[in-house]
Amino acid sequence: MYLLTIRDGLQTRHIGPYASPRQASDDLDKLQASCGDKATWQIHRLESPAELHTRIPGRGDTEPVAV
Repeated sequence: MYLLTIRDGLQTRHIGPYASPRQASDDLDKLQASCGDKATWQIHRLESPAELHTRIPGRGDTEPVAV
């Protein structure tokens, strides 16, 4: 899943989630008209908690990954 973040001056908007970065990009095209000239944006990939575990060699279970 992906999240679109738009920073415009002191305002930050988080829009989404989206299934693909292409969907977020399409929405960004529509939203840029309402943003200022110096607005910045990012598309973030969201990670599920299951992706933040790693398999320990020699053990059958997983350990949380320190972030």
